[in-house]
Amino acid sequence: TTLSGGESQRIRLASQLGSNLRGVLYVLDEPTIGLHPRDNVKLLDTLTALRDKGNSLLVVEHDEDTMRRSDLVIDLGPGAGIFGGEITAQGTWEEIQNNPASVTGRALREPMRHPSRGARRPLPEVSLTDSWLTVSGARANNLKHISASIPLSRLTVLSGISGSGKSSLMRGVIQPAVAEALRHGWTSIPADSPKKARKGRSKTVPPSLACDRMEGIGGIEAVYEVDQSPIGKTSRSTPATYIKVFDGIRTLFASLPTAKMRGYTASRFSFNTEGGRCEACGGNGVIRHEMAFLPASHVVCTECRGLRYNAPTLEIDYNGKNIGDVMNMTIDEAADFFSAHSKISRTLRLLADTGTGYLRLGQPSPTLSGGEAQRLKLVAELSRGLSRTAHERIRKNRQPKGNLYLIEEPTIGLHPTDVAKLIDVLHRLVDDGHTVLVIEHNLDVIAEADHILDIGPEAGEAGGTVTAIGTPEQIAKSKVSRTAPFLAEVLKARPAPAAPAPAVAVASSVIPAVSRSKPAPAKAKRAKRQP
Repeated sequence: TTLSGGESQRIRLASQLGSNLRGVLYVLDEPTIGLHPRDNVKLLDTLTALRDKGNSLLVVEHDEDTMRRSDLVIDLGPGAGIFGGEITAQGTWEEIQNNPASVTGRALREPMRHPSRGARRPLPEVSLTDSWLTVSGARANNLKHISASIPLSRLTVLSGISGSGKSSLMRGVIQPAVAEALRHGWTSIPADSPKKARKGRSKTVPPSLACDRMEGIGGIEAVYEVDQSPIGKTSRSTPATYIKVFDGIRTLFASLPTAKMRGYTASRFSFNTEGGRCEACGGNGVIRHEMAFLPASHVVCTECRGLRYNAPTLEIDYNGKNIGDVMNMTIDEAADFFSAHSKISRTLRLLADTGTGYLRLGQPSPTLSGGEAQRLKLVAELSRGLSRTAHERIRKNRQPKGNLYLIEEPTIGLHPTDVAKLIDVLHRLVDDGHTVLVIEHNLDVIAEADHILDIGPEAGEAGGTVTAIGTPEQIAKSKVSRTAPFLAEVLKARPAPAAPAPAVAVASSVIPAVSRSKPAPAKAKRAKRQP
């Protein structure tokens, strides 16, 4: 459990690639996941050596360096899901790059330019302690009692070699400390004003927390974490159920006049409970047939024709669509269909904005790719925070503070075009007053940060320190950071657009705006920042 995602990935690869076999076909599904750009070079050297020994390698990848080193690239598309499934281009890396029919080729010809908005958000003054989340004496796993400051309402990236201590800082120190403080109503750890603190407020650091002090928690409403753990892979789990919009859809159908007249409740429209579902297939829409010595086969249920529900339930319709029709809608279609219901459409539009609008609401989770599942997890957490913000503003007539989003490698499994969409969503979150802290190796995400904390210099005991702090341009000049040379190359090759964009954009219709008042003057001296 102490291994980072990149360390676990390299162990899995070593167990498969460490043999001295010949004439073997290796099939690798995104082997660069969780690896720092420097480690990518070592991995590609290993794969090349395997090829030179007489082996064949079939690699599924979105990494540009991997495509450059390959002998043949097969590009599938042109879109995703029902809009893909075709070979759009095939050839060398240069041929793919120059092929007008290839979406990947277009992304290679026209890479993102940084900063994409023309200018970065200015960081708050160091003297405004209420505008910074500061942790001192962080010591989880290999962290060496480091201190770090994270600007609130900004996009901050934790970079560094795999295993250097990024996850330890975010998941082992920041998340539990902030969650503990919010649970007790503390604005700092230990309590900043013990004499004025209400009964039960801690005057010391709880022993379960791996830091000496944390300040600036008073500027955070709630904390949400998106890690790398897989989502549930059962046939009864779907995009609609995972992101919780199905609850709102069932409630809407239960509120219709015909449903009320029949006494139907929201549970009637669940395909997981008896009453409304088709009993012939158990609400799955398909029937599984076991085959001796062969994989099981699935055939569409003849009773419900794949709609999951029995006939009486399907008689209830909303705007000409029954619950079975709704589950067969794509996310893009459903977002438009439920546009009058903001609680449902807001989450669906956010999911569509991440590039998954082609997925169907009732698509079984086992059929989702790794990138699709990762974006579902991201949107599930984002929607929780946005719903809470909207509730505080509308129901309680209170302007809430921004949320803290802790996101671990959100670009896993994403094509460069989807990475650009993800970056736009992260920027919009920050524009609306939220704080986003991301662990990433993807250079496009790192180059878009307002603030970077580079952890290292190496992994394990050779890491655990802050090697560089600042903007991407400042990090790129570092002589110690292992990320610096790769980031410098990206910034040099992809300069910012000529027309600068405003630092704070107008809030979108998907993510509610949160106005930020000027921070109150500091009442206590802020901990000294790491130089």
